[in-house]
Amino acid sequence: MADDIDVFMSRLNPDMCVVTAATDTERSGCLVGFSSQCSIDPVRYVVWISKANHTYGAARAAECLAVHLLTREQHGLAAHFGGRTGDRTDKFVPAEVRWRQGYGGSVVLEDAAAWFVGVVEDRVDGGDHVGFVLRPVEWGGRSDGPLLRLADAMDIPPGHPA
Repeated sequence: MADDIDVFMSRLNPDMCVVTAATDTERSGCLVGFSSQCSIDPVRYVVWISKANHTYGAARAAECLAVHLLTREQHGLAAHFGGRTGDRTDKFVPAEVRWRQGYGGSVVLEDAAAWFVGVVEDRVDGGDHVGFVLRPVEWGGRSDGPLLRLADAMDIPPGHPA
């Protein structure tokens, strides 16, 4: 049975996104492969963050999270947020990443293909990940280029185990 579900899961190729969280004392961000719109009316979006990830702690304390879509050409930005851990490095050094403050003190990556900031409406424990249900309140970006997908990011060694 486990082999059957592994075959199913291996066929998925979701869009990847970078999720950022900010509190009064810290900024954090990670590459996320589990996210989706989860309601049409009202519009809601859920991002799933690993409990082992440094960003999880900041996300638990944050009022808002920012979700950023990247294009395939932005693999380096994906590796920056997916291949490092905030436990050991500041991912928001201005010389490495262009960012600005958004709604509610959120962190918006200026080079993202598209982004939105969402107010955290709910949290859902899904096992080793927690789903943060977001109500979009601010958004922007552009619509050019194919999005970065899981298959495009498989070569990025994770900064944290799942």
